[in-house]
Amino acid sequence: MFELLALNAAILLALVLIQWAISVKINDVSFIDAFWGAGMGILAVASWLHVQGGPGALATLIMVMTAAWGFRLGGYLFARWRKEGEDKRYKMILKKDHEAGNFARAALTRVWLMQAVLLFAVSSPAQVGILASGAPAPIPPLAWAGFALWSVGVFFEWVGDWQLTRFKADPANHGKVLDTGLWRYTRHPNYFGDFAAWWGIWLACAAAGWQYAAATIIGPLFLTFTLTKWSGVTLLEKGLDKSKGDKYADYKRRTSAFFPMPPRG
Repeated sequence: MFELLALNAAILLALVLIQWAISVKINDVSFIDAFWGAGMGILAVASWLHVQGGPGALATLIMVMTAAWGFRLGGYLFARWRKEGEDKRYKMILKKDHEAGNFARAALTRVWLMQAVLLFAVSSPAQVGILASGAPAPIPPLAWAGFALWSVGVFFEWVGDWQLTRFKADPANHGKVLDTGLWRYTRHPNYFGDFAAWWGIWLACAAAGWQYAAATIIGPLFLTFTLTKWSGVTLLEKGLDKSKGDKYADYKRRTSAFFPMPPRG
């Protein structure tokens, strides 16, 4: 398995270097967000193709779960980048390096390579679960439980993104806060969806063996930390507090930050 994981790492590195070169050419690294999801889908498919003796039913289930989540997210974020342009977060991160003429090196080390390591770690339950599931055996109940949790996650993420896209497309909503649909029950249905989807994939990995689940639990744990404390809810809401003021403060008072709950008041 270690040899196959190393092959996945080599594939990921090659893809990252190609995209880094493109980002230097166009002076924008923002499309890396699209690769976050698509890259995990690619690693899942690569793992499925590498299963010794051919993939079993569990391997196929995990691959489909990961690929469906990843390629949908990648396409959505790529379309958003094409429409909205450079992400202010990355522009801020690389501002000093850009001014000092170190953009290419900083883009590689501080953005692309760092994201590649995190992408590989977060997607480790999918890769390991797939590679460990070559036997032609029925899908265990634990994997179906993971699929159920994953289904909840993709519902919240896909529907939440769709509702946000429709809301932002209406000029009459400029300056307003989306507080209907899934956004009535959580301020970040898409982040909650990511959380549920990847814990579901981890449960499916556990169905291949608890030793594999123990070895890859860093993936969903780090993703949870990222979504709730680092670059997800915390960072996004700093900007929303400034741009939407009292409207967003009132929305925060009424609405759960992450886990879906009935609105307060």
